[in-house]
Amino acid sequence: MIALAVIFAFLLAALGLGLRARRGRSMDLEQWSVGGRGFGTVFVFLLLAGEIYTTFTFLGASGWAYGKGAPAYYILCYASLAYVLSYWLLPAVWRYAKQHRLISQSDFFVAKFDSPLLGALVALVGVVAMVPYLVLQLKGLGIIVSVASDGRVSSHWAIVIGTVALTLYVTISGIHGSAWTSVLKDVAILAVVLILGIYLPLHYYGGVGEMFHAVDKAHPQLLTLPSSGMSASWFASTVLLSAVGFYMWPHTFSASYSAQNERVFRRNAIFMPLYQLILLFVFFAGFTAILVVPGLKGADADLSLLRITTATFPSWFVGIVGGAGLLTALVPGSLLLMTSATCLSKNVYRLARPGTSERHIGRLAQWLVPALALISLYFTFNGGSSIVSLLLMGYALVTQLFPALLASLAPRRFVTKQGAAAGIVVGVTTVAVVTLSDVTVGSLLPGLPQAVKDLNVGIIALVLNTVVMVAVSAVTRAESPAPATTAALRPEAAAGTG
Repeated sequence: MIALAVIFAFLLAALGLGLRARRGRSMDLEQWSVGGRGFGTVFVFLLLAGEIYTTFTFLGASGWAYGKGAPAYYILCYASLAYVLSYWLLPAVWRYAKQHRLISQSDFFVAKFDSPLLGALVALVGVVAMVPYLVLQLKGLGIIVSVASDGRVSSHWAIVIGTVALTLYVTISGIHGSAWTSVLKDVAILAVVLILGIYLPLHYYGGVGEMFHAVDKAHPQLLTLPSSGMSASWFASTVLLSAVGFYMWPHTFSASYSAQNERVFRRNAIFMPLYQLILLFVFFAGFTAILVVPGLKGADADLSLLRITTATFPSWFVGIVGGAGLLTALVPGSLLLMTSATCLSKNVYRLARPGTSERHIGRLAQWLVPALALISLYFTFNGGSSIVSLLLMGYALVTQLFPALLASLAPRRFVTKQGAAAGIVVGVTTVAVVTLSDVTVGSLLPGLPQAVKDLNVGIIALVLNTVVMVAVSAVTRAESPAPATTAALRPEAAAGTG
């Protein structure tokens, strides 16, 4: 009961901070979705770098360390590369967004390619990718609360209660609620991760080195990449895919609009890779659990961190771990809901109803939050993939937006709206077909070298995307109009055919 009371206290604190964040603000669409573009270094850091510490990291990283070993290290690598990329990418995105007063990720593509239809396509791809990401957060929330409360609260009820809480404060406070709850989340999760990562190996093995020696002796192949499957080529291609896709998530992309100035991104890019090193302590907890709580198979490996925590610590500390884990679901979950609602209202609904006022769009976005929450609950209760698998599927989808984004930043536009749309459609279709049919590059083309067969299919889709984008652009370039202006974002312009 003590653990459950502590978890409930964390939930009330998050809800209170989220609702209080609205105080004194007139919540128009710009204020609700991008904070009036007034966030400084700390809030932008928490919104962007804080994306590392979701339920994916808390449970998925430790679960993969427990169940798969060395392949889990891709999680440590990709965000560090993404932060290096952000030093150049995000200032350029922010400048353009501020100049043209963009709200959503889709707005960026609308303005750059002068195509509301392309914006709607980008919005739909983003929302489809964000659903498994949100499901990931809700699944993790249910696991955390159920295990930490020793089963007193079922996973289903934990998910429903948490979803109601985040839906409430997102609808009322928007990104301000997410920013303030992220402060509580990051303080709590950093403290918990450091304690677990240092204490558990020391308690059970006498130190981190001794822990690795014991694991290697019991499972000699676990700490090295296999020669096939999740091999070195899978590792490299997955790191690359995840790095270029990191800022393609619509909620992360549009969160960059909230900064006061572009210097915020350059300052953060210096420190965020150091923040990533804290992930090592999550791995340490997962590796420690291998011999302490053996026998967890498949998706149950995601339980490893919580199982060893409940076996080691008193109830009150288990409650703190559960509360911190709860926050890792609520904060990114709130951003995902808010961004999905904004994209659908501003870039899909407005395309169908071009005369809709900005005020009505803002209200629609708020009303879409509970609707999207219900859809996510349905998929949460009717799916079975492991936490990391869900995230990898989402990454493969949103990464298909990267070639068109990169091309749009060139001084001279060489990619047309038709080329950008064709590339995205081909890339997303490839990911969808392969994911739904559960095939790999190796099963499709068994005669290829093993290194090629092991490539992440998202990379194959990205190559096809780029080839089609360049080819279609070459054919349609002569017909392409002059570079886009902000007129493409005005309601009357949205009536265009794109």
